[in-house]
Amino acid sequence: MSKESILIVEDEEKIVRLLEIELEYEGYKTSKALDGIDAFEMFLSQKWDLILLDVMLPGMSGIELLRRIRGKNSTVPIILLTAKDSIEDKVSGLDLGANDYITKPFRMEELLARIRAVLRMSQATLPAAEVDEEWLKFNDLRVNEKTREVVRHNHEVSLTPKEYDLLLYLLKNKRQVLDRGQILEAVWGYDYYGDTKIVDVYIRYLRKKIDADYEDALIHTVRGVGYVLKDAT
Repeated sequence: MSKESILIVEDEEKIVRLLEIELEYEGYKTSKALDGIDAFEMFLSQKWDLILLDVMLPGMSGIELLRRIRGKNSTVPIILLTAKDSIEDKVSGLDLGANDYITKPFRMEELLARIRAVLRMSQATLPAAEVDEEWLKFNDLRVNEKTREVVRHNHEVSLTPKEYDLLLYLLKNKRQVLDRGQILEAVWGYDYYGDTKIVDVYIRYLRKKIDADYEDALIHTVRGVGYVLKDAT
């Protein structure tokens, strides 16, 4: 089961680091943005399961960022991080579609409880597999079947048509060990029957683009059999 992804939008690095440590310990996958402009770009770059959004941000305020996110008809759950006396921001945020807010300084146990509650509500009210209708997700890899966009760890990856077809096949059969013959038939068809070396060549191409820049490789070799897309062990 893939981890739920949380975008932390906060300009105080100490708070960001604390949130990263606590959320990742709880099993979430986190990314961070230190200002509103970067946060909006990251929001556009991939699908998120939840956004923690500080109201006071450089570049673009949290309230303006919330307005722009909801302007994209996005239903991503958003919890505002607000100052103790910012009643106006709380009201504005809720009116603009924030799911909840928590006041600084906050207790981590309370924030975690609110995150769980918002995620449960989101999963209960959104149409089933809403994200999956457009994006296939695994770990920090995202593939959009409609636009053929590929994103790894918030960075767009440029693939050739055949590299894309190979990745899509691995992704749709994630955690399943696929032998070279299966891959060859599914991706290249019968015209290449028996020429399994082409699978190895394209796996190498794909690894350079998908895995080379990251410690946690997703494409793994099963010696004597073939390949599998899975989390690093």
